[in-house]
Amino acid sequence: MIRRVVLVVLGLIWLGPTYLLLVNASRPADAYDPASAWVPSGDFALFQNFSTALERADLAQSLASTALYSVVSPLLGVLVGAMAGYTIVVLRLRFGFLWFMLIFGGTIFPSQMLLVPLFIGYSDAGLYDDRFGMLLLYTAINVPLAAFVLRNFYSGVAFSIFEAARMDGASTFRIFFRIYLPLSMSALAAVFILEFTFIWNDLIFGLVLTQSEGVRPVMVALNGLITDVYAGTPVPVGLAAGLMVSLPTVALFLATQRLFARGLSLGSV
Repeated sequence: MIRRVVLVVLGLIWLGPTYLLLVNASRPADAYDPASAWVPSGDFALFQNFSTALERADLAQSLASTALYSVVSPLLGVLVGAMAGYTIVVLRLRFGFLWFMLIFGGTIFPSQMLLVPLFIGYSDAGLYDDRFGMLLLYTAINVPLAAFVLRNFYSGVAFSIFEAARMDGASTFRIFFRIYLPLSMSALAAVFILEFTFIWNDLIFGLVLTQSEGVRPVMVALNGLITDVYAGTPVPVGLAAGLMVSLPTVALFLATQRLFARGLSLGSV
C-alpha cells in the first residue's frame, strides 16, 4: 500500500510540468497570469495559439525541413551502418575491429568540438545553409550507432546462413538485402527511432550551420520564438509552439514502443 502511494505521488510530481504546459498553452494569448498558472482557464485557445505560432515563427517551413532531415538521414544512416556491420562481421573484413573503432570512435568527441571545423568546411564547400549539407551531416552522425547495434546483431546470426546462400549462388549484396536486412528489421527500427528523435530535437548544429527559414530545423525556429517571448510573444503562444513541436516524437515513440524495446534487446544495446 505504501509503495503504491509513493508511486502515485511521484507520478503526480513527474506529471506536474506536463500539466502546466497543457493548461497554459490552452489559455488565450492575452490571458496568461503567473499567479494563476495552476488554474485552468475557462477558454480553450490551444489551436488558435498553434496557428499564431506557425505564423510568427514560420514554423511550417521549418517543420517540413526537419521532417525531411529526420526521415531521410536516419534511413540512410541505418542502411550504411547495417552494411558496415554486415561487412565487418559476416564478410569478415580484414582488421574489422579496427575499422569498427574508426567508425564508432568519432562519437567520443563532444558535438561542440565539431562546430568550428564544420562551419569552416561547410562555408568553403558551399554547404552552409543548404538542405543537402544538413542531410549529409545528420547521416554521418547516425552511422556509428547503427554500425554498433547491427554489428552486435549480426554477430548472433549463424554464419551457416551466409554459407548456404553462397552455395546457392547468391551474391553478397543479394544476401544482405534479401536475408540479413529483413532479419534485422527490429534492430533497424529501434535505431531509426533513436536517430529520428535526435535529429528532430537537434538545436546546436542547426543553429550554427543554417540561417534561412526554409533550411533551418524546427528547434532553431522554436528557439527564436521562445527567445522572443521577452520581446512580445505571449507565453501561451510559446508554450503551444513547444507542445506542437514535441508531438511527432511522442507519437512516434508511443506507436512503436514495443518494436523499439524488442529492437534494442536484439541489438544488445
